[in-house]
Amino acid sequence: MGKRVDNRKKHKTFSKIFRKNENSTTTPEKVFLGLIALVITFIIVSMVSGISALMKIGSKSMPSSIDVSSNEPVNILLLGMDIGDPNQVDNESIKRTDTIMVLNYNPTNKKLNVVSIPRDTLINVNDRNAKINAAYAIGGYPKIKSEAENLLNIKINYIVKIDYNAFREIVDAIGGIEMKIERNMIYDDEGQNLHINFKAGETVTLDGKKAEEFFRWRKNNDGSGFANGDLDRIENQQKFISKVVDKCTSPLIVFRVPKIMAALSDNIETNMSSTKILNYELKLMNIKRENMTMVTATGTPKTISGESFLVFDKNVNKDIISSLSSSSVSKNISVNTSKDDIRIKILNGTKISGLAAKTMKELNNAGYTKIDTGNTELSDESIMLSNDSDKLKTIKQDLNIKNSDKKENKIEYNDYDVIIILGKDFTTFGK
Repeated sequence: MGKRVDNRKKHKTFSKIFRKNENSTTTPEKVFLGLIALVITFIIVSMVSGISALMKIGSKSMPSSIDVSSNEPVNILLLGMDIGDPNQVDNESIKRTDTIMVLNYNPTNKKLNVVSIPRDTLINVNDRNAKINAAYAIGGYPKIKSEAENLLNIKINYIVKIDYNAFREIVDAIGGIEMKIERNMIYDDEGQNLHINFKAGETVTLDGKKAEEFFRWRKNNDGSGFANGDLDRIENQQKFISKVVDKCTSPLIVFRVPKIMAALSDNIETNMSSTKILNYELKLMNIKRENMTMVTATGTPKTISGESFLVFDKNVNKDIISSLSSSSVSKNISVNTSKDDIRIKILNGTKISGLAAKTMKELNNAGYTKIDTGNTELSDESIMLSNDSDKLKTIKQDLNIKNSDKKENKIEYNDYDVIIILGKDFTTFGK
């Protein structure tokens, strides 16, 4: 009898415990709310750590940015730098811009235009031919910025420089990119410690290192490769970038925000503030594929003094230029252009010896510092040629020349913002 009573007591005790546990079982609603709370907490922590990381980003060597409000169009110059000499990684003077892109974003229609500028594009530096990828080594950020502006008839608001170390870390931070390899890509460069080995037909998840190899490839060890050299290479890069955009616009990318922010803060250089970076990053993460276009500024292949160039023609590229100018920020920039930033060429079209030099001296006294002089054919009327109305207005405040027109597409004009031709009617300075 005693044992039975004990068993009944035990049974009642277990029943109470069971009912208690049954009543405390977590419901699906509680699980769902818990997950939401966890995700929100993660996002907040990620954003805080991300903003903290972005505060480290900056640049003392870049020219000042031309800021625009968040609801205005913006042009961002993106530079991908090579390593120069592997034994002199800190020597900036020998580095070249392996990749040059202009990102044009219009917040009104939420469209993003990406324009790639081939590195072999011809520019003129002090009456000498050069390739645009050498502009950074020649004159630093101001030079590559001004060349991109002159080429596309735009104003650059911000510059972002990314080296291959940054490229690798960013790709790793987003979790790699899956790419189908369309051709054999086998190349070795011992000098740069670069070894590429991809087989046609395979699908590869590219981590940072492999992505760099894919991005840089142009030809194989046996000489085979892209038929059109750098132009085909740019097309390959654009395919890769499309995959990156797809991944970065996925909702799941939020879980990689801390790593992405850390990669950005440690490796990029820009004249954009941390708040601007965050603002544009959030906008670009919401870009729809149909609102994004990627094109290449084309040029005519030409061999000059034994060296191959691509000669840019504004008429051939008028659709690209038009798409950028339709959302250009130049309308929003103050006319108070810095005189020190205006590159001027003064040409004497008279028989008065030294007139160009005298004019240069007067403009120097007025605050202009970047002036070259020369001679041209005789002209009755003086005229100023420029594609930049703001810079033209600035000079007109100091030089009494009423006539103006668009700058002609001449190689000798490419390195200047304003061409001043002095004619017989030129006699006075100021207004």
